[in-house]
Amino acid sequence: MSLTGPPLLPLPWQPAQVERLLGNRRPGQHPLHHQGYYYCLDFSSVFAVSLIQAIAEPIKVAIDLCAAPGGKSLCTWVMLRPQRLLCNEAIRKRVRILIANLKRCGVMDAIVLNQDPATLAEHLPNSAQLVLVDAPCSGQSLLAKGQAVPGCFHKVTLNRNANRQKRILANAAQLVESDGYLLYSTCTYAPAENEQVCQWFLKRFPDFQGVQVNALAAYQSHLTDLPCYRLWPHSRLGAGAFAMLFRRHQGERKLPNEAFLVEHQFKLQTGPLGWQADG
Repeated sequence: MSLTGPPLLPLPWQPAQVERLLGNRRPGQHPLHHQGYYYCLDFSSVFAVSLIQAIAEPIKVAIDLCAAPGGKSLCTWVMLRPQRLLCNEAIRKRVRILIANLKRCGVMDAIVLNQDPATLAEHLPNSAQLVLVDAPCSGQSLLAKGQAVPGCFHKVTLNRNANRQKRILANAAQLVESDGYLLYSTCTYAPAENEQVCQWFLKRFPDFQGVQVNALAAYQSHLTDLPCYRLWPHSRLGAGAFAMLFRRHQGERKLPNEAFLVEHQFKLQTGPLGWQADG
């Protein structure tokens, strides 16, 4: 493609489905992007979702709990091929872009929901082999993109986000079946929203344990002994990210509540699949 040029050499942990491009490329302007042949992501997002490559078991049901605009849902789809992909977005006005990206990239089997995480925990408990929480956060990594983020380092902002993240994770934990996985990620640098949230989660939910991702050993956080991983902007691989993968070793297994899904899902229509990331 003339606007993208040849991809850079892949990194050892880079998903096989991803091509890494020079940051001055503009693949989003190419007609193939508009036709849904690929999806563009900051490479930090690829880093965060790459942890699911440590999952060896087939995934029947995957739930992306904070799905808009859809990048990590699409990554999950092409990397793990779950039998069912549930893409939830609690903020109503963000559902439109989620649906648009799924439709553009041809992921027509996805189920799109607009529910509070607590509602899903009530109606779909213990029903997913993988739950993704790309949590709302202070967005400090946006600074590395040259954007203004007023108050993103303020203690009140950090506390408010950490409390919201804990609430989302507490509900997400109830969705994970026995031996299932939970991926937590943010695009912020604050330990209060990252390592400290993970420490709280493991203390609050002792049936979960951290999963060591050997491919990312070089990115192990120096702020904790937990197996969590950071990508800093000075790596020149993106604006920055934090991620940790958990596995549940106790609990039940249930089938998804079909009546609830039929009642609340949005209807998608058809279209091709493929995607690309720039870094």
